[in-house]
Amino acid sequence: MCGRYALAVPKEDVEAEFSMIRIEWFPPRYNIAPTQPILIVRAERGERRPALVRWGLIPSWTKDMSALPLLFNARSESAAEKPAFRGPFRHRRCLIPATGFYEWRKGSDGRKQPFYLQPARGGVIAFAGLWDEWADDKGNIIDTATILTTAANSEVAPIHERMPVVVGRDQYDLWLGLDERRGEGAGRVLLPPPDGTFEAIPIGSAVNSFRNDNPSIQVRAVVETAVERAKVPKLPPTDDDQLKLF
Repeated sequence: MCGRYALAVPKEDVEAEFSMIRIEWFPPRYNIAPTQPILIVRAERGERRPALVRWGLIPSWTKDMSALPLLFNARSESAAEKPAFRGPFRHRRCLIPATGFYEWRKGSDGRKQPFYLQPARGGVIAFAGLWDEWADDKGNIIDTATILTTAANSEVAPIHERMPVVVGRDQYDLWLGLDERRGEGAGRVLLPPPDGTFEAIPIGSAVNSFRNDNPSIQVRAVVETAVERAKVPKLPPTDDDQLKLF
């Protein structure tokens, strides 16, 4: 699962990575959460074009949006057969620019330790995504998207069993259906990335709130294990009468 990610570079870096022009203003984002606007790259008129969409796919055939679960992830192994994703998988694939993502590892004591997974090479990467177009009862059009996930590779597996599908630079047009194959064989993109693609950085709990959207949430934290916490001596009860007032 991928429920938070970052795109924390100037828009010019995204334009350069995807060989695009005319990205409208999009500030660096450090803690992007579902239902928020996200930047995607999709095929339009035979070119790569940027678009701002809602994170959380709403299938075009949906009648009641409120009755739909929040589809911010889709399992790559089954997306082509699922009713919500079948059409977009065939005709509306996209790239989702990112500079890293977040996952939480559950410890033996039940506590969750957040990690920032950043590309080992740095810079911008692309998650495989699907997008769709939905119209409300007033005819307003909303474009939405989801991130495809796959089995975790070696550096992510100790933290979480799933991770986003990462599309290599040489596969951008294959995934978008812009090469001579028109997307035929795009399924070969849906594999875990090679080991060593990401660096896992333990971080503090500030990332837990999407309202914290700044560089400080990515600062490396000192991780204390459950065993280490158990070794901390407890102070004996005090007989100080002053404390009895509280």
